[in-house]
Amino acid sequence: MTKHFDFNRLANLLTPSRRGFLKGAAATTATALVGGKAAPARAFAYEPYPRDDDLTTVVTSCAHNCGSRHMLVAHKKGDVIVRLSTDNGSYQGDAYGTDTEEKPQLRACLRGRSYRLRLYSPERLLYPMKRVGARGEAKFKRISWEQALTEISERMVHLRETYGPTALLDQSYAGASYGVLHKSDQIEGLLGRFMGMFGCRTNSWSVPSYQGTTSSSRWTFGTIQDGNEDDAFAHSKLIIMWGWNPAYTFHGGNTFYYMRLAKQRGCKFVLIDPQYTDSASAYDAWWIPIRPNTDAAMLAGMAYHIFATNRHDQAFIDRFVQGMDPGTMPEWAKGQESFREYIEGTSDGIAKTPEWASEICGVPAENIIKLAEMYADTKPAALKASWAPGRAAYGEQYNRMAAAVQAMTGNIGILGGCAEGVGKGWHAESIAYPYDANSNIWYASIKSDRWAHIVLNYPNVSREEAGLWPRSDNLDGVIPNIRGIFWQGSDWLNQLTNINKEIEAIRKLDSYGEGESLLVCMDSTITPTGIWADYLLPIATHFERHDVALPWYKGHYYIHRPKVIEPLGESKTDFQVFTELAYRLGFGPAYNPRASRDYFHDPDAVDEAYLVAWWEKVQSHQGVTWSWEEFKKRGVYKFVLPEPHVAFRDQIEKGVPFETPSGKIEIFSTTLAQVQDWTRTQWGYHIPAIPKWIEPWESLNHEKAKEYPFHMITPHPRWRTHSIFNNIPWLRETFSQETTMNTADAKRLGIVTGDTIELWNERGKVVTPVHVTERCMPGVVVLFEGSWMDLDENGVDRSGNPDFLTLDNPSPAGAFAYNTILVDVRKSELAHRPGWDQLATARSHVFRRDY
Repeated sequence: MTKHFDFNRLANLLTPSRRGFLKGAAATTATALVGGKAAPARAFAYEPYPRDDDLTTVVTSCAHNCGSRHMLVAHKKGDVIVRLSTDNGSYQGDAYGTDTEEKPQLRACLRGRSYRLRLYSPERLLYPMKRVGARGEAKFKRISWEQALTEISERMVHLRETYGPTALLDQSYAGASYGVLHKSDQIEGLLGRFMGMFGCRTNSWSVPSYQGTTSSSRWTFGTIQDGNEDDAFAHSKLIIMWGWNPAYTFHGGNTFYYMRLAKQRGCKFVLIDPQYTDSASAYDAWWIPIRPNTDAAMLAGMAYHIFATNRHDQAFIDRFVQGMDPGTMPEWAKGQESFREYIEGTSDGIAKTPEWASEICGVPAENIIKLAEMYADTKPAALKASWAPGRAAYGEQYNRMAAAVQAMTGNIGILGGCAEGVGKGWHAESIAYPYDANSNIWYASIKSDRWAHIVLNYPNVSREEAGLWPRSDNLDGVIPNIRGIFWQGSDWLNQLTNINKEIEAIRKLDSYGEGESLLVCMDSTITPTGIWADYLLPIATHFERHDVALPWYKGHYYIHRPKVIEPLGESKTDFQVFTELAYRLGFGPAYNPRASRDYFHDPDAVDEAYLVAWWEKVQSHQGVTWSWEEFKKRGVYKFVLPEPHVAFRDQIEKGVPFETPSGKIEIFSTTLAQVQDWTRTQWGYHIPAIPKWIEPWESLNHEKAKEYPFHMITPHPRWRTHSIFNNIPWLRETFSQETTMNTADAKRLGIVTGDTIELWNERGKVVTPVHVTERCMPGVVVLFEGSWMDLDENGVDRSGNPDFLTLDNPSPAGAFAYNTILVDVRKSELAHRPGWDQLATARSHVFRRDY
């Protein structure tokens, strides 16, 4: 039987009724007046209030890509979570308070600790909903699961049969559903398996956070498993935080802890960033302000000085590196340009000196020289090349240049060094559901943020514009005729580049007529993306389904996620929804081989069976001795590694080949050097075989800066995970969406802290408050990504979402240009609306009406 969430029961648990409160107050007053004696004080203002002894404690975790998946401990009364705490060191069987370098506590951050407000928020989706208003008007009515799944499956069949196998676009991502069983993911996810088996799927191949970095790591190292575990940072003597703010974004969860250990052991810290961050303040870092998108030029200047002063590690280069200099070029490429020849200007006549770099990046040449010497002379040193500078036009060149500097100094494969581009560390067993030949079938694969361009210009789109992945069949080069989108675990309409262009594409889909398009949003919460959908499907949160949490990118642990409470309203898991749709479309048993048709109503036994089989893999592959029942009882398994995991240690110490065509670190890329026809690659455009400085299409050095004189960067905020948690009142009270700008710029424009400003370019306009500070370099403005779009009647975004200003042009290797934005700024009388939670009734009122 479907269980419905009783909001009245929650209210009775957490808040007394007005009548009860007044009755109790009157009684207290009467008692106090008898004999003139004061009533005894009570510990709580309201009774009854659930105390710890009255609550059931359940270990679980967070589920989002905030940089980790830390432990959450749910304290519940009946079927209601009333409080969340976190790891105290005792859950693995250790003593209370255990927190060591080998086995640190997995403490949740402020986002995870606030999750109860998301779970029970006014924006919570409780029932299937169908659009009844105009597209984007946010008018929906409640319908049954039977109606929703019948209409969706019928529409899917119509679109596939009418418009072909590319008509449905998969826009799944790891935002709201990520575990070993319930997984939203572009490659390994449940939606991709479902759509591929259905025979209609256009895939999105590029990852917004780090695609330029991914491309770089694959070309250079042959893998994205290029990260040390973060305990290795504790052994560094120098850490260069290149565009990295681990106080806000960390991979593995205990990054800050290990870096604090490094600081206590004498490590020095450097920050290269247009803004002075909280991380720089915490570690007393030397701050080097740099013009956005010029990082590759500064790295080239460092490389020049390292070569010129003979500070490079030639023995390391000769043994492990391809293409660093003429002597390490492969025989088949003799005579082609090596990295050193480019840096010294042998081939193009331009020596990439620190002075040359200084003119481009705005960093004094003496500081470039000083940093180059610090890095080359300090062993071991970690140049942590963060993803953020790679989220830019030609961002892959920054990451490739950083890898070259890491390699030339021999800081790869050693404890305390760093090879990181992508930074994925210790390997986890990541999949519990069926992962087989059906798991990643696609009929077209495009660069993720080019879907709107394809819809608006179809069929007059070249394959390079689309970023179309090559195939070996008759669909190779065929531009997808996109007629529908599934958003699963993603708020991509709010998060991809050039939102106004996306909205225009959505309206074009709507113009095709009734039944000729399909937009489905699957989430636990009403999102800005959901507002534009045809159907909203309520998905159970990780508190309401059985799963296991993986660390995200780093961290060596697993956390059991039991079903803490029953799903609210009529929520279902993604796996339930896709299984039922698969049965309706004729391939249910193949999609979910452990389940019967009853899985839609009772998934618990099947989910348990998948997880038990997964745990047996963990026991076999990773030497875990605990039984499944012991793991469930404890809630967390923390691996104690014999030594810190260091990427490429075996390659450097044991001679194991790198996973590249040459078996070496490829600064000169075999893959890129051997491309014959760039239009027939997913990249579409020429990419040099060695890392080079390439001028981005917008920067402070560009002619366009005369019209738009500020370069905007869009870092990740501390109080959101992209757009997730934007509607949490506790977090909104602590932090606000505002633009940061330099004091001198503000003074020139007559702007002071607290003013409302508008920021605009030819793509859009947004409105925010402003914070004026010296912690941001002149000519740069900082606006955190992820605020929930809120358009006025003129199309101005009142929430301050910077992706109304970003450009969706394809950077060749797939990098998203989130930090390549020129804008102008002025003081404004336009309204800023700080968030849905601060409207009188939130947006939930549109989902509670009958239309």
